[in-house]
Amino acid sequence: MLSVTEENYLKAIYQLNTEGKVSTNAVSKKLLTKPSSVTDMLKKLSQKQLIEYVKYHGVSLTQKGEDEALNLVRKHRLWEFFLVEKLGFHCDEIHEIAEQLEHINSVKLTNKLEELLEFPTHDPHGAPIPDKKGQILSDGYSFLSQSKKGSEPLGKGEKENSDKPSTLSNTSTVIVGSKIKTEVYLSAKPSLKVKINDKEEVVISASLAEKSDMMQTHST
Repeated sequence: MLSVTEENYLKAIYQLNTEGKVSTNAVSKKLLTKPSSVTDMLKKLSQKQLIEYVKYHGVSLTQKGEDEALNLVRKHRLWEFFLVEKLGFHCDEIHEIAEQLEHINSVKLTNKLEELLEFPTHDPHGAPIPDKKGQILSDGYSFLSQSKKGSEPLGKGEKENSDKPSTLSNTSTVIVGSKIKTEVYLSAKPSLKVKINDKEEVVISASLAEKSDMMQTHST
């Protein structure tokens, strides 16, 4: 059994580890913790064979540590999906609650939750949900600006590991998980006219449609 703090460290390292080893300062900044405290915890996690850590050379997860981190990510994103789909929470309300729920250590509960939700592949923020084996399906996302007229992609909405949901400029419409039908390109502005979930029509500037952290999409 790992402590909540230990689990948070593993998840933080996983989220930071996009290119090689993660620095102590990066972990400190991510967790808002003193570098000296981070060093002490990294030594502890290294003794448990959850990370590979050499002072001044950064840290990376072992396979055991990565499995633990992916399990946390899986639980967090399933709980976020549950909070939105079953309890009616807004996307900007769910992260902190899921941060608490992800530390419930029950494999049976997690599997039952996934089954209840009918095995979702992405959370409400558009981030992929790891399966039982820790596997993550390839996203295959493209920019909304690249979508063809009449296509109906699903809004992803943000960069990987982002905690805040995205919205369309000057509206309150959250596009994460919404079906976005491209209707017409308006060259005069330039801008893009789209319809959200076959209902609301919105005009989006071309520059916004090209922002990967706001408008990434996944073709259905």
